Amino acid sequence: MINWEGVMPAVTTKFTSEDKLDLAMFEKNIKAQIDAGVHGIILGGTLGEASTLEKEEKEILIKTSLSLVEGKIPVIINIAEQSTKEAIAVAQHAEKVGAQGLMILPPMRYKATDFETVTYFKSIANSTSLPIMIYNNPVDYKIEVTLDMLEDLMECENIQAVKESTRDITNILRVKSRFGDRLKVFTGVDTLGLESLVIGADGWVAGLVCAFPAETVAIYELVKAGKITEALEIYKWFMPLLELDISPQLVQNIKLAEVATGIGTENVRAPRLPLQGAERTRVLDVINKAMECRPALPEYKNLSSVA
Repeated sequence: MINWEGVMPAVTTKFTSEDKLDLAMFEKNIKAQIDAGVHGIILGGTLGEASTLEKEEKEILIKTSLSLVEGKIPVIINIAEQSTKEAIAVAQHAEKVGAQGLMILPPMRYKATDFETVTYFKSIANSTSLPIMIYNNPVDYKIEVTLDMLEDLMECENIQAVKESTRDITNILRVKSRFGDRLKVFTGVDTLGLESLVIGADGWVAGLVCAFPAETVAIYELVKAGKITEALEIYKWFMPLLELDISPQLVQNIKLAEVATGIGTENVRAPRLPLQGAERTRVLDVINKAMECRPALPEYKNLSSVA
């Protein structure tokens, strides 16, 4: 069982300069996430450079994460495959090695019809007992998971949550109105994090949390405790950084931010390369300005959930 709520970082994958997994830095980052109070760890998403990871590397990341979280929070792995057969194989292997949940994207590289997409999700769900979050991101992946499609998917009891990244936060209200607590809703867009939580999102699959875990969790906890003004003060400071998440180079951007906070490196896996030239200067300027006025956080842990 997964309690589908809270901040769940889509963590970056750490690499050495020799393009191997950097487990020492990965451990340092995961511990920072846990210390800040995140509610789950999501491996192998877009930020995790999933398309470049080998099967053995994914297994290592799952096992390492399970060891670090010590059962306190769930470890979830992303499924983003080109074929249904491979997606099922990845899901079943993840369950075998101990992952506690899945986040599933629609089929990759093929613009599936609604029927094909639903069939794909159902096939994976029926192949595993793991709880599942559906990732709805038509902006980046060109397939929208509509309310009617979600209705069809509700026959699979282990489909329990949706990561809502349509950029239309009113869709959160539509999902909650139609499905109630049967389907938990996470915002998947950093620049809509606070607004989405205020109108009823159960959680936030975040990106900049990779570099700034305490600030991200603080916003979530303050909103849930009805302390919107306090949350908004942090969010205003955070916004220039959060905008680094809505870019094709989000991985490079966020890894640069992780360097600034001491819990990551800039190493990416080719064909990605570290930022160059004017864009690198711009991103570093955003990060450096934020670091110069990083806010002192209120005590956000153990807040009452009653406003």
